[in-house]
Amino acid sequence: MLPFYALSVALLGYLCICCSDAVPCTGTESWGYTTVRPEAHLFWWLYKAQDYENYPLILWLQGGPGASGCGFGNFGEIGPFDVDLKYRDTTWLQAASLLFVDNPVGTGYSYVTNKKALTTNVEELSADMITLLQIFFKTNPHFQTLPFYIFSESYGGKMASTITLELHKALDAKSIECNFKGVALGDSWISPLDSVLTWGPYLFGISLLDKHGLSEVMAAANEVKSAYEKGQFAKSTALWDNTQNVVEKFTYGVDFYNIMLNEDPAVAVHSKLEHNDDPLSRLSRRILKRFHEDKLDALMNGPIRKKLGIIPKNVTWGGQSDDVFQYMCVDFMKPVISTVDALLGLGIDVTIYNAQLDLIVDTPGQELWIEKLKWPGLEKFNNLTWTPMLTAQSKLAAFVKTYQNLAFYWIMNAGHMVPSDQGVTALEMVKRVTKQKASASLIAVYFVLYKSSTHSTFQ
Repeated sequence: MLPFYALSVALLGYLCICCSDAVPCTGTESWGYTTVRPEAHLFWWLYKAQDYENYPLILWLQGGPGASGCGFGNFGEIGPFDVDLKYRDTTWLQAASLLFVDNPVGTGYSYVTNKKALTTNVEELSADMITLLQIFFKTNPHFQTLPFYIFSESYGGKMASTITLELHKALDAKSIECNFKGVALGDSWISPLDSVLTWGPYLFGISLLDKHGLSEVMAAANEVKSAYEKGQFAKSTALWDNTQNVVEKFTYGVDFYNIMLNEDPAVAVHSKLEHNDDPLSRLSRRILKRFHEDKLDALMNGPIRKKLGIIPKNVTWGGQSDDVFQYMCVDFMKPVISTVDALLGLGIDVTIYNAQLDLIVDTPGQELWIEKLKWPGLEKFNNLTWTPMLTAQSKLAAFVKTYQNLAFYWIMNAGHMVPSDQGVTALEMVKRVTKQKASASLIAVYFVLYKSSTHSTFQ
C-alpha cells in the first residue's frame, strides 16, 4: 500500500504541466515531484514519444552521485533539445519515451528539507526509486504494458544495478505493475577498484605515461586498494581523488572523460557549487563540475525553471548536489559485481557498454570485473568473437558480443558520455537493446514529424 502523502503529491505534480510564455509546452511531456519519504522529494520529467504505444519506456539514470538526469542527461545527451535549445537529431525519443529522474534525493531539482533525509548508500536510493516507480506506473497505467528499460551512465550504472534487483523483487511481490525488460550499464561504476587499478597500465599503453609516471600512479592506486581492504571506505574515496591528482600531474592534465583531451593541471576546479576548503567538498566539485557547467546552470535555473513552474522558491537546480556526494562518499568505492551477477542469474537482460576513450571508467577495468562474475554463461560469452557494428558509411562504430542475457558493446571514438560523443551509434545501440529494427529513413521521417509538432517549444 502506497503512503497517502506520496500518492497525493505525485498526482499534483503530474497535473501541473503549465507553461511559461518564454518556454511553452510541447503537449508531449509532463513533470512533477514525488515525495518518497517525509522531507525527501524526487523530481521527474517524462517525454512521450510520438505513437508512444508502439515504443518502449526508458528510465535514464545519471551519475555522480549528484549529477542531474533532468539537466545533463536531458539537455546534454539524449533529450529532444540541447543546452542551446536546438533540436538534437540523435534524441532517444526516436526510439522510446524517456523518463528522467533527478536521483538520489538532493540531485538537480530534487531536494530534501532536512539533510538527514539524504541517502547514504545504493540500497536507500533504490528504495526511493521503487516508491517513485510504483506511483508512476499506478498513475500512468498506459505505460504498464509497454516494454520498460533502465539505461544508465557512470555512477548511475551502480544505482541501476541495485534498483533493477529491487524492481525484480517488487514485481515478484506484485507491489508494482510494469513490463520490465532489461537494464543497460553505460561506462558504469560497478567495480571502482578495477577502474583505478587499470588507469596506469591503460595510460602507459597509449603513451600518456612513461615508466616513472606509471610507477607513481600505481603507488597511489594501491593506496586506494589498501584503504578499501581495511574497510576504510571514506578514506579510499579520498585516496581515489589523490590518484586522480597524480594521473593529472604525470599526463599533464589528461581529461578523465576523454583521453584525447587535456586540461592544464594548474587550472583550479571551478563550479557554481558552493565553495569551501573541506576536502570532501573539493572532491564533490571535481566529480560534479562537468555536469554543472555555467551554461547548463543558467538554463536550468532560468528558462527551464520558469517553464516547469513547480520548483519551490528555496530550491535551486544543483543546490544540494554537493551534499548528495558527501553523504554517499562511504558507499562510493564499494563494488556491485555481485548485484550484476544476481541479475544475470535471474535471467534479466543486462547490457554493458563502454567507450574507447573513457578513462575514469576505462574499458580494461570493465573487462576485469566481468571476469569476476560467477554467472554460468561467462565462459561461453568469453569464447565468442565480437562482431563489428558499422555506420551507414561502413565505418566501424562499435564491437558487440552477446550470449544469452549478457551483451557488451565496445563503443569506438567516444569518451565517458557516449550519447554526446557518438549520438548515432548510441541511438542504434538503444534500438538493438530494445529489440527494434534500425531504419535511417524511418528515423529521418520521425524526427521531421517530431520537430513540426514541437517547433514552438523553446521560442
